[in-house]
Amino acid sequence: MSGLEWPVSSRDLGIRLDKFLAAAERLRSRARAFAALERGKVYLNGASASVTDASRRLEPDDVVRVWMDRPGSARRAPRTGPVGNLRVVFEDDSLLVINKPAGLLTVPLERKGDAPSVYSQIEDRFRSHGKKRPFVVHRIDQDTSGLVVFAKDHEAQRSLKMQFKRRDPERVYRAVVYGHPDPPDGTWRDVLVWDDKALIQKQTHPKDPRGTEAICDYRTIERFDEASLIEVKLRTGRRNQIRIQARLRGHTLVGEERYVYGPETLRSIPFGRQALHAYRLTFKHPVDGSTLTLEAALPSELTDLLSRLRR
Repeated sequence: MSGLEWPVSSRDLGIRLDKFLAAAERLRSRARAFAALERGKVYLNGASASVTDASRRLEPDDVVRVWMDRPGSARRAPRTGPVGNLRVVFEDDSLLVINKPAGLLTVPLERKGDAPSVYSQIEDRFRSHGKKRPFVVHRIDQDTSGLVVFAKDHEAQRSLKMQFKRRDPERVYRAVVYGHPDPPDGTWRDVLVWDDKALIQKQTHPKDPRGTEAICDYRTIERFDEASLIEVKLRTGRRNQIRIQARLRGHTLVGEERYVYGPETLRSIPFGRQALHAYRLTFKHPVDGSTLTLEAALPSELTDLLSRLRR
């Protein structure tokens, strides 16, 4: 058996196995330690250790070994395929990235009763494969299509959620909006407050203590007679952010129903939901730290809309 071996010193006595492995001089992170345990790479005194041994306290004369190249323990190559009717963009032992169709919730909501969700469909497959449940990393709106990330274990979820909290991932959307943004590219900055009764974002005064900053960069990809196809890169991740920020500048999303006021209800381009798609996502893999850049092509209803606008 080849690999890395660490006799337990007096200063490490009583430390949890997973914390010992995660030290900077060993595997360098809790996520890597958890992944090594999950994949059967860890041995304690010659006996295989698993995730159930993560909390075991180390004792005198213990020896911890990590067999890095153990056959069958490597992270599986990324794969794509269906989960029920869902399109999988990326999957390995730690992650599952779905190209969500419009109309599906990301996760179940109590106020929406039995409305179908991506989470429920994934959960069914996890159970059929002997896993407990998926772990939610982030969400997109029910009537927005595109990339959504789920983790397969708690450590991967924790690592990914920290990335999103720090705003590290690059989140790029494509949208069809009324009018032509002027200038054709730039930055939108607003202070927003969430209305719990109306369930919408509202613009508020910069000094409002309830307010949160919303920032995104946009660029125009294509202009039509009445509308534009734009790309939006989020710097912050507020709920409904692109929808409200576009509306505040007179560029309501085609198909928008919630962030529409007064005469805008007479907008003339028919479309069955807001024309918004989570197009590209770049983030660090929670286990090995490699950079992943994933894209989801526009769904057919959006490409059909663009074809109509070009005519």
